[in-house]
Formats: sequence, structure tokens, C-alpha cells
Amino acid sequence: MTTGLGGKARGFAVDFRLGNQLPGVGAFADCRRGLDALDGMVEALEEQVIKAGKPFLGICVGMQLMASMGREHQNTPGLNWLEGEVVALDSSDKTLKFPHMGWNNLEFHASLHPIFQGIPVGAHVYFVHSYGFSPADSKHVLASVDYGGQTTAAVGRDNLAGIQFHPEKSQAVGLKLITNFLNWRP
Repeated sequence: MTTGLGGKARGFAVDFRLGNQLPGVGAFADCRRGLDALDGMVEALEEQVIKAGKPFLGICVGMQLMASMGREHQNTPGLNWLEGEVVALDSSDKTLKFPHMGWNNLEFHASLHPIFQGIPVGAHVYFVHSYGFSPADSKHVLASVDYGGQTTAAVGRDNLAGIQFHPEKSQAVGLKLITNFLNWRP
């Protein structure tokens, strides 16, 4: 069985030719335990993504797992690919509901990352999250949204990209982003 990661994971041969995505739904600690439970999965990711430099796209909790630490219900080490931590969203605006669920407008930072080529500033994307990635270095923030203050919507560096929103629910914008990722050659 091919899982797209290069190496062995739970006894299956793994092939990671162009890149990989790590989707995620649920709590940070549960997702990390799930990765750790797959024999060799974390090592295969590390080998192919960090050492071999294959393109990587983390989606939702998949992006959060790129952090050094998750603080959802307990302190849980992340993959530590981008220094920072995942913390509860908070706002002084008591009219906002949590989790942040629904459509929001992307605001891009610095130069436009290749996964966002052809996606207009202010594009609507769909979010479902109560925790957000707070990178230690703001230069790793590719995009944000305003939800009672600036909230990280995308992070990245080198061959790494992560998005907090759900491209599969974000209609044409999400499809364009996935297409861009599949064509991205860092």
C-alpha cells in the first residue's frame, strides 16, 4: 500500500514523489498520538520533508502539528518544523463565537507564496478551529485573517506550507490552492 511518504510506515512501502499533505481534524494531542501510533510515520515525514526537501502542505491541525508545541488541553510536542506554539484563540470581542467557524477573508503578508498564486487578496476561505498557530518568527506568517484580531491563516518557509483553513470546503479558492501546491517545486 502506498501512502505517499517515502520509507516504511506501519510495514507498508511508502512513495513520496512530488510532495505530501497532512490533513487533520480534531485535537492537537490526539492527532500527534495518531501520527506516533503509525510505526515509522514521523521518521518518514522527517526524512522526506525536512531532509529531502519534498513539498509539504499541512491543513488545519496538520498545519498546527508543524509547531514546536501544542497547548490544547495539555502540552504536546509538535513536529518542530516551524518554531512556535498552538494556543487557544482569544478575543476581547465577546460577540465572537468560538470555535471560529465559517468564512473569512485572507490577508497576505510580504511576498505572495507560490501556493497562493492567482488567489486574490480578500479571498473567502472556510475555517473551523478554536486554536491557532503563533509562530515565533512573524516572517513565517504567509497569511492571516481578522477574527477579533489578527489570526494566523497560513505559515511557511522553504518547502513547508501550512494552512489553517479547509481548502476542500473553500470552493474555487481551495481548488486553486491545491492545484498550486501540486505544481509547486521549491
